[in-house]
Amino acid sequence: MLHKNPSSLFLPLVKKKLEMMISEERQQKHTGGRPKKQVKRESITGVRFTKIEYYVVKQKASKAGLGITSYIRQMALHGKVIARMDEEETQIARQFTGIANNLNQLTKKAHQEGLLTAVMLFEGYRNLFDEFLKRFQKNDK
Repeated sequence: MLHKNPSSLFLPLVKKKLEMMISEERQQKHTGGRPKKQVKRESITGVRFTKIEYYVVKQKASKAGLGITSYIRQMALHGKVIARMDEEETQIARQFTGIANNLNQLTKKAHQEGLLTAVMLFEGYRNLFDEFLKRFQKNDK
């Protein structure tokens, strides 16, 4: 059986090689899905609560701004949970940020216009800052 074209002998081999290269490209290109975590939690432990205990833990977790599982994990590993700031604390933090910006502006003004003008403005901001500190200390107790 003679072929007119000798390259036709290699055609099936070339075709197979091309198909393999294309399938490898597809596998490399489309890994898909969520990336693998660096630290994988493999061990599962169950904790049983009474209904009352469960609701207490659930309430504490929501107050801390965490899910129940994360809350239990934090308590087991560290013995404490640092709660997220509530609305009032967030507003106070924003006000502190505003005061810090005002102090930066005072420093700039002191360099530009002189120290006496900056000292007068600083006194007003210091009094405002003292009021916020008093309010914040009252909320802490």
